[in-house]
Amino acid sequence: MKKITTFILFTLLSMNTYALTPWTKGAFETRQYRNVFVEMGYQPEAVEARLKEVFNDVFRGPNKVYFEVGDSMGYVSDIKNHDARTEGMSYGMMIAVQMGEKDIFDRLWRWSKRYMQHQSGPREGYFAWSCKTDGTRNAQGAASDGELYFITALLFASNQWGNNTGIDYKAEAQHILSCIQPREYEPEQQPGFPAFGPQPKGPQKMYLIDPETRLITFTPDGFGNRFTDPSYHIPAFYEVWARWADDGRADLWNDCAARSRAFLHKATHPQTGLNPDMCAYDGTLMKGWGGRRNGSANFRYDSWRVPMNIALDYEWSCADREWQQQYGERIQNFFYGQGVSTFVDQYRVDGSLPEGDEILQAGGFQKLRHSIGLVATTAAASVMCSHDKSKEFVDALWNAKHEPFDDGYFDAYYDGLLRLFAFMHLSGHYRVIFPHHQP
Repeated sequence: MKKITTFILFTLLSMNTYALTPWTKGAFETRQYRNVFVEMGYQPEAVEARLKEVFNDVFRGPNKVYFEVGDSMGYVSDIKNHDARTEGMSYGMMIAVQMGEKDIFDRLWRWSKRYMQHQSGPREGYFAWSCKTDGTRNAQGAASDGELYFITALLFASNQWGNNTGIDYKAEAQHILSCIQPREYEPEQQPGFPAFGPQPKGPQKMYLIDPETRLITFTPDGFGNRFTDPSYHIPAFYEVWARWADDGRADLWNDCAARSRAFLHKATHPQTGLNPDMCAYDGTLMKGWGGRRNGSANFRYDSWRVPMNIALDYEWSCADREWQQQYGERIQNFFYGQGVSTFVDQYRVDGSLPEGDEILQAGGFQKLRHSIGLVATTAAASVMCSHDKSKEFVDALWNAKHEPFDDGYFDAYYDGLLRLFAFMHLSGHYRVIFPHHQP
């Protein structure tokens, strides 16, 4: 009896150690994925059911953000802002290809190409970052993360479904990749984003990737290409381009991946792990209009994505494993210190609270909240961690209810999408999609 008891205790201890031990190789090499929920005690059937439930919340439920148009198109809407954004459209495509939802993917792409993508002129190939839900453009300029996701999702669709089912996915990705190379253009003056400040006059350079630093721009135009957004940095996406775009630029994309990883070291605070909303290419905080004055130097909505993006690069590539594991625990330690159930969604990067106009409003509300989007991304960081605290973050995501706050504020769009991405990560359903013919 004593031997049996000892064996059971040893087995339980071994299971606990395994659950808290990050992997040392990425999916590009192993094609293996962790189901962190199962490792931490949840039943596989319950995990699959919850993932389906969270997916349906976003795409099919009463609070869905996905809407079909006619027989062949559809869009994802930021409900609270009454528009469709390249962020949500490209996120929707990535989720659809990951979940095997070809009809949703194709509908989103057709809507994006028809209404958002410039088919000619100085912005050819780029996408207008925001449109009304009838397709009318709210602005002409692009937000660079949209192109990043569009390209990667299209390449995965090519690998998943081939290019002979009505859309040549690879050709569409290659066209965008060609168009994002540096070129001159004459900027038009327009209302709204990306006009956050005085726009340069006269001929300007347009490029998605800064040619000197090889880092992604905030916007590809002459104003926003002078700095970057840390949440746009997903180095493993460049590795996807290098492997399967077949555009003759594999060396460039691999270098972009390496430089993006090095940038994230500089852009995250050494004690808190927090990163600014926007920053210079060397990782330093913005000043003036883009700094403390309006909170752009703070950790806020865009910034939430960084823990999950770094986790994705770790899961797929594992090329920066040691630093990524340290980062994962550092940022979880910060939020753990704030309270797993009480941390707020905006901070200065040193961990102090923002005040006044530094607090970015959303949906007409300007206040700090315990937002489920940030609950999700801090939980996703658990794939990198080995400390016991990770389970509390995973449990917090599992138990969190996506519902309106007491004052009526509800974000079905951004919170909903980040929640779904986190469930995909932690259940092993956010994967590198290899070509079916590739062994």
